[in-house]
Amino acid sequence: MEIKNLQKIEFWVATAIYLSAIFFMVINVDRDSHSGMFYNYRISAFRDAGVNFSYLANYVLPKLFNSTLLYLVFLFLNFYLLPAMIKGTFLTFHTFLLISIICFYGLTTSIGYTYSQAFLLVEYNNINEAYVHLFVKGYAYAIQMALIITLYVLTKTYGPRIISYIDQKYQYPRVLQECTVASVVWLFVLFFLATQADKDDYAIAWTFLVPLGILQYGYAYYRLIPHLKSMNIGFWGYVWRNFLAIALISGFISMVATILYHDIWPVMFAFNMGIHCLITTPFTWIIYHYRTKNRSEINHLKTELVKSDASLSFLQSQINPHFLFNALNTLYGTALQENAERTGEGIQKLGDMMRFMLHENVQDKISLTRDIDYLENYISLQKLRTSRSADIAIDTQIDEQLSHFQIAPMLLIPFVENAFKHGISIQRPSYIKVSLQTKENILYFDVHNSIHIKSDNDPEKLKSGIGLINVKQRLALLYPNKHELIIRESAKEFFIHLTIQL
Repeated sequence: MEIKNLQKIEFWVATAIYLSAIFFMVINVDRDSHSGMFYNYRISAFRDAGVNFSYLANYVLPKLFNSTLLYLVFLFLNFYLLPAMIKGTFLTFHTFLLISIICFYGLTTSIGYTYSQAFLLVEYNNINEAYVHLFVKGYAYAIQMALIITLYVLTKTYGPRIISYIDQKYQYPRVLQECTVASVVWLFVLFFLATQADKDDYAIAWTFLVPLGILQYGYAYYRLIPHLKSMNIGFWGYVWRNFLAIALISGFISMVATILYHDIWPVMFAFNMGIHCLITTPFTWIIYHYRTKNRSEINHLKTELVKSDASLSFLQSQINPHFLFNALNTLYGTALQENAERTGEGIQKLGDMMRFMLHENVQDKISLTRDIDYLENYISLQKLRTSRSADIAIDTQIDEQLSHFQIAPMLLIPFVENAFKHGISIQRPSYIKVSLQTKENILYFDVHNSIHIKSDNDPEKLKSGIGLINVKQRLALLYPNKHELIIRESAKEFFIHLTIQL
């Protein structure tokens, strides 16, 4: 979403909330019957303290002034001050301005409290103590509101980047994104409840209940359920393990709540156990399996689509294979008759490569040895082109004990094609190093080559192929979480390191 559009939405939403607050403040009060809940709470407090109550001076004006000031502070901080501080422009001045605004907002809020909560002035033996209480409360409210606005601006600024980073970095990005968003919402609501009168019970429940749910959801989805699935442990094994973890954490949280709020341990413990055992636990299990099923179906469809595209491209580009093989055999025989051994060798290797493309490239898995044969034939053909240049070094180190491994065809050759395309120059020193080995069931493949910028009239510049992007997509589909591809590039060198669990 563009910044200007977002700012328009923010402005109108903030304005709508402000006008709604004023509207509900008015309709919540029936001056004849005094049926408004908040209004009646204030009347009762004033009456109990023996202080005269004025609807205008002790209710409407303080509340209207506070709401208006909060609205203006939000607009200023959100649209100007905090974005400027994030960018680092005039940081000292803007920091001083932020502190000044918080102090001014705290002062005006405190003054408003001396009217809206004037009944507190007679509850203290010393009037100064009453003013200290109201001013501390006013400044605390101002700081809380400033923190909420700051948290909102930081979330708006950095939230998309964090979510994008999580999406690229982690195996289950959606879970971490959901936990991040839930944590931000939890903080917003917590700050809101902390500023409301007569909301202590809600604030306590929200403080201790929601974080446990977020942690349980993230841990169960990201660690516990995948671990249990790998051990073939079903739902009830998951339930009792979750039950023990919830019991331990709920006990600890309940003790902390008891220390802070007294006589709440049994209620908090029972509430946590009931909510998270009966709701969060099965909910996480259902969501995990639902998304796993969807992910498997999507990956299967993507794999089939890649195969269909590859088959279609092959059929579209296919010339009668019998004609080509006959033509190659004729050329091969002619080369031998004319003692052109290098030409004959090249034709033979090209025929082997075409036979591979026709018969084995369409299979899901082939012998790793056959894939390497194709790779070596390609390198040999390229050496025929470069063998007369002393400044071109091509070094291959390929493990020979590979016959029992299976691999998806044509995963390795694009990296070597890329090396010859960008790493060989007839006019300048060039090198290509190819290394392939296996340890246990892991394949290690490295390609290291020089880089030369191609001229516009070089035929290699426009030469197409499967390409590195397509290889990355195939690796992600065929070997999810079973491969690692590292690519490093400088002005003069290009290096790839690929590992695959076969």
